[in-house]
Amino acid sequence: MEQLVIRDADVVDGSGEPSYRADVVIDGGRIVSIVKEAAQAGCQRPRAVRELDAEGLVLSPGFIDMHAHSDLALLRDPDHSAKAAQGITLEVLGQDGLSYAPVDDRTLQEVRRAITGWNGYGDDLDLDWRSVGEYLDRLDRGIAVNAAYLVPQGTVRALAVGWEDRAATPEELDRMRRLVAEGMEQGAVGMSSGLTYTPGMYAPDAELTELCRVVASYGGYYCPHHRSYGAGALAAYAEMVELTRAADCPLHLAHATMNFGVNKGRAPELLALLDAALGAGADITLDTYPYTPGSTTLAALLPSWAGAGGPAEILARLGDPATAGRIRHGLEVTGADGCHGVPVAWETIEISGVTDPALSAFVGRTVRQAAQLRGESPWDTARHLLLADRLGTTILQHVGHEENVRAIMRHRAHTGGSDGILQGTKPHPRAYGTFPRYLGHYVRELGVLGLEECVAHLTSRPAARLRLADRGLVREGYRADLVLFDPATVAAGATFDEPRRPPVGIPYVLVDGRFVIEDGRRTDVLAGRSVRRTPK
Repeated sequence: MEQLVIRDADVVDGSGEPSYRADVVIDGGRIVSIVKEAAQAGCQRPRAVRELDAEGLVLSPGFIDMHAHSDLALLRDPDHSAKAAQGITLEVLGQDGLSYAPVDDRTLQEVRRAITGWNGYGDDLDLDWRSVGEYLDRLDRGIAVNAAYLVPQGTVRALAVGWEDRAATPEELDRMRRLVAEGMEQGAVGMSSGLTYTPGMYAPDAELTELCRVVASYGGYYCPHHRSYGAGALAAYAEMVELTRAADCPLHLAHATMNFGVNKGRAPELLALLDAALGAGADITLDTYPYTPGSTTLAALLPSWAGAGGPAEILARLGDPATAGRIRHGLEVTGADGCHGVPVAWETIEISGVTDPALSAFVGRTVRQAAQLRGESPWDTARHLLLADRLGTTILQHVGHEENVRAIMRHRAHTGGSDGILQGTKPHPRAYGTFPRYLGHYVRELGVLGLEECVAHLTSRPAARLRLADRGLVREGYRADLVLFDPATVAAGATFDEPRRPPVGIPYVLVDGRFVIEDGRRTDVLAGRSVRRTPK
């Protein structure tokens, strides 16, 4: 007898087609049969060891988070309810060009310091891997949800070139090609970049094109956090489209937003650019989160020249008054490339987390508010935080535009990505609320997307980008990575004031046919594993 039958579910199967009522039978981690209501008349209904009454609930494929920063959180926190409770059954890691493989001993320590604001320093974990394959093997010991991995181009550059702002030598470029190829051979699904983060931002287009050619040869895709989401946003998008066209490499645009005052109402220009490229035969997808503020580290705002040499050199420059004055001028007057070419508005920079508990009083305040309390300039407060917290401070940037968010999420190439940073006392609520917010706020409340359309954005579209032949749809033979939600009540519980509140209206989530969320509560099941690249 089969393991489980989910009875009388309203199946939204991920294809974008209208829903239907059915019994769905699961065994051995896969969907073994789907008996539609029309077929039930006059025939015996399927039976199983367990039967779940899904009356009033939608059954859909599990959601795929195309932009996650859970690289250490999946190992640190087996519960991982931040993602599992949203209905997420697969996350894509290795984002924004910085992660923890491939590395050597030196680079691992440098990367840990550089992105401690994203994942913590990791001193509570045994970081016993060095290659991409070894990291994926570590995930395979058992995690809450499945995970795919992108080779991080910035980490590759740190390993082959270092953190210097210079061109790679031919020998260094050859080594980077080999490192990317090895990562792809070991199971990575593509390559990411963080082109406003050091050291990845130091790579010229010619270097990126060469690495994208390697990625494309393995059937992967390129996922850039491109060079500007502010003053040069449209040019930066066009640069990535042209670069991947030259490399004949599929393109997935990370957190494809149009932010800052210079881009208010300009989403149609971005979409026209993408439509023209798609019409010419380009293979392009994108992801967004359904919120206006962004989130990153405070150190990420600094000019690129200030980051040359790595974290230790950044701290040394901040500690020198004359050099710190140059950094301030770049931030406040000319507009640093780390801040997307726009002079920083300190009233939009909210401190969301610190690594040093002695600095916790700063959390929840903007830099300007904190400066007023300290009786000093916002720059002096920011510099104090950067030095005292050793670059670990995370921030929210309140610089987005709702009309842009809505326009982009309607696009035919759109998928969902939380960009969720789980660190900090007051993280961005997108880490805990992205997927139920799509379903509750933008589908039920605003009608920006239809239910079937939205589910396709969150399931089959990302599965197609990842080239997963047996995920992203409710189909016989497919993996039983599934979510059951109440379309009348599903909503993000997380808010900016209470960012870790769980969602509502998602009582059941299955990974590999096993309940990771049951009756709205996290079980102890660790059914997730690495999802490795399908050979081309």
